[in-house]
Amino acid sequence: MAVDPSQLPNVVQRMRKDWPVGDDALGLLCSHLEYFEFPKRHQLVRAGVRCPYAYFIESGLTRSFWLVDGEEITTSFTTYGAVVFSMDELYYNKTSEEFVETIEPVRAFRISVADLRQLMSTEIDLANWSRIIHQNEYRRLHKSHKERLTLPARERYEAFCRDFPLVSCRANLAYIASYLGITPATLSRLRRGRKACR
Repeated sequence: MAVDPSQLPNVVQRMRKDWPVGDDALGLLCSHLEYFEFPKRHQLVRAGVRCPYAYFIESGLTRSFWLVDGEEITTSFTTYGAVVFSMDELYYNKTSEEFVETIEPVRAFRISVADLRQLMSTEIDLANWSRIIHQNEYRRLHKSHKERLTLPARERYEAFCRDFPLVSCRANLAYIASYLGITPATLSRLRRGRKACR
């Protein structure tokens, strides 16, 4: 059953903020979507396991992480309106190297990676939207890498709060500390010295 674009206002708003996706392309995308609800700590993507789906997040938050010697290293966060998937699966037909996990209950719309790949190859609006989200992700990764190498912990945390205000107020401290490359104790001290989330 096709999904109407009005059922995913946050996703549509976020997509059109990135690129002015037209109604026809949006309708075609929605014709491939299925609605799902996921509880907190549900793994949408698992490292080493085929994940043939991408998820448009209508509400809730997710995080991506690597598992290194049994320790979870947070690599990114996704807020409502965004899309999450395994880039390894989408572009290289390989299993993911990362996990993607919900950090609060999530409402999402699922599409098969094969269908998304096909749409991005035939619909110019979706191809351009895809290009923009990947450009933005590259910029985020570059900025995060530079900050971890050059900024003291307090400045890294301040930048994180500016870039991810929702996450800074709602995510587990250990996840944020892992992302910033600091200990939870250090992050706790930094938070005490900063005004509470508004």
